[in-house]
Formats: sequence, structure tokens, C-alpha cells
Amino acid sequence: MKWKCPKCGREFGRQHQEHSCVKPQSIDEYIAAQDEAVQPQLNEIRSALRAALPNATERISWSMPTYWKGRNIIHFAAAKKHLGLYPGDDATAAFADELAGYDVSKGTIRLPYDQPLPIGLIQVIAQWCYEKHAK
Repeated sequence: MKWKCPKCGREFGRQHQEHSCVKPQSIDEYIAAQDEAVQPQLNEIRSALRAALPNATERISWSMPTYWKGRNIIHFAAAKKHLGLYPGDDATAAFADELAGYDVSKGTIRLPYDQPLPIGLIQVIAQWCYEKHAK
């Protein structure tokens, strides 16, 4: 029997299938829609990125919190078991040594919820992305 989401009307094979049917319009909305247990880490990474990128604009792009200056600079998002940081392939290659202890692939850095966020490293990567990509 299919389950129909009451918000978006999509049908799924499993009851209460997780999906993103309501797109947030702001980073505040994005964070508020996430599990309460991960909201503190989302707010922590947001604060770190705000401090590192004071001239970038916050927005939602690709359904993720994004920092933008003429183009997308860096994204972050909540996942089931980790917080994803998306600086792009160039950044993950440039910081490969510093990221050796993390699960990294295709411009993605997976930061487990059960470990402290490497705020200093996140800020250095964000600033590197800003210098390389901001317009």
C-alpha cells in the first residue's frame, strides 16, 4: 500500500518515507526543519561560516544552506549520520592532508555528528573557497 505525503502529495512505498517536499526559503527555516538533536551543530557551522565569510550572502541553493558571492562558494547540509560540507573538488584536493581523518569524496566532506566540528579547518577551507571563487 502506498503512502501519500500530506504536504506535497507524492506517493511512496513506505509509510512516512523521508523526503524533502517543502523547500526552505532561508537558512533559519532549513535549520528549524532538521532534527532537534543536530540543530546545535548546524548553528555552529553556520556561525563559523558567517565569521569566515563576512562578505558572502547566505541563501538556499540546491536546497542547502549556501554562502554566495557572485556564485556559490560553499554549502552545508544535514544528513542522516553526518553533517555534509560541500566546498567542491578543488578544495577537497587542496586540503587532502588536513582532511585525512574524514570521509571525503567528490567535493564533499562528511563530518560525523558524534565528533566535534573542526571549526578552524572549516573556516580555513571556506576562506580558501571564497578567495578562489568569489566574484
